[in-house]
Formats: sequence, C-alpha cells, structure tokens
Amino acid sequence: MVIALGIDPGLRATGYSVIQGDRTGCRLRGLGLVRASADDLLPRLEEIHRGVLDIIGEFEPDLVVVEDLFTHPTFPRTALLLAHVRGVIYLTAAQAALSVEALAPAAVKRALTGSGRASKAQVQAMVALLLSLKTLPDSHAADASALAMTALSRRGIPLKSSVARPVARMPA
Repeated sequence: MVIALGIDPGLRATGYSVIQGDRTGCRLRGLGLVRASADDLLPRLEEIHRGVLDIIGEFEPDLVVVEDLFTHPTFPRTALLLAHVRGVIYLTAAQAALSVEALAPAAVKRALTGSGRASKAQVQAMVALLLSLKTLPDSHAADASALAMTALSRRGIPLKSSVARPVARMPA
C-alpha cells in the first residue's frame, strides 16, 4: 500500500488529494482546498505551509506529488509567484522527510484521459469516474487527484477504484 498526497499549487486555493493505492486500485482518503486569504505574499505562504503540514500530519502520506511549474510567456509574474508556493510545499515535505515528485501537466492529462491536451472538465470527469465519486470535484482538487493517481500508476497501481461498486440488479 502506498499513500500519495497530490498537490495542485495555487496562490489563493491550493488543491490537495490523498489517494491510497494498492494492487486492487486507488481509494480516495481526503480531498479539498487549502485556502490562503491573506493579501500579502508572505502571510499567504505561511497559510499554505500550515495547511499542507496539517494534511501531512493527518494522512501520513508516503510521497508528495506536485504539478511541475508551467510558464506562459504572457504571465511570467504568475510563474514566479507559483514557484514560491511550490517552494513552500517542497520545504514542508522535506520537514516531514517525504520525497517530492513533480509531474508535467500534459503527462498527467495523458495518463488519465489519453490526451495531453485534455480540458479541466475532462480531467474532473475522469477523476470522478476512476475514484467512483458521485459528484465532480473542484478543478484544483481534481488536478491534485490526477497527480497522485499518475504517480501511483507509475508504481504499478491500477488506475481504477479499489472501492467495491454495487451491482445493479435487473428488474424481475
């Protein structure tokens, strides 16, 4: 059994997902957002640090999986600010003696949907399907789930739910 903490870094909302994987598949253990409400960067980074530290303490993951930094030439400042968030996540993981794996968004999309150019809605739908969720998760939390599931699949864990699904009965 391996527990992966997927994290989709964000300046206001950092998505997280805790996925437990074994030979039967994946099971969702936790999902949500770490919200940063502060206006200034340093207090915002402190909120993210505390939030990720709490998640690590609660779920005791074996590894942390973070979305690799994506840069867009039109928004270089955003990439720099997200690099600060990623740095806080790396530091928090290091303090907990956890390894961090960075995955490119296109590789994660390809692993889950078959296309590296899949939309956020397609990723949300596949995460809900693969984890047998009744509703679509928030897009940041879905991205975090996709990161964790991709890392687990690279370790030989099947991309399917390990939760038993009820069998539909045909009417008599």
